[in-house]
Amino acid sequence: MTMTDPVADFLTRIRNAQMALKPWTDIPVSKLKIRLSYVLKEENFIRDYILIKDETQDSLRIFLNYDQNNNPVIHGIERISKPGCRNYVSSDKLPRVLNGMGIAILSTSKGVVSDKKAKTLNVGGEVLCHVW
Repeated sequence: MTMTDPVADFLTRIRNAQMALKPWTDIPVSKLKIRLSYVLKEENFIRDYILIKDETQDSLRIFLNYDQNNNPVIHGIERISKPGCRNYVSSDKLPRVLNGMGIAILSTSKGVVSDKKAKTLNVGGEVLCHVW
């Protein structure tokens, strides 16, 4: 089975695991998914992530974050730029998610970063997803 959009699969696995109140989810690994996980951890949307080495295929275990009432910290996670319709923004038109309460994750020339980091680096790029 070929996967046409690995980022959408990554986001869907996190969304589904949180709806089922799972403590973690395993995702096939890639450099982009590791960087997305780093940004989500940096912004406290997930607790942690680890790389699991296996004989057949390596995987990325993402430990999900819940509040004190066992509600998911991620209320919404949405893919913006799709393989059929890419969405690019310049550094002066960076999106604001929920008026700064959420984040937009961008793929820039400086790597995969959040909108806040892209603003400090003064770079634009492809908007991968919104998280709130």
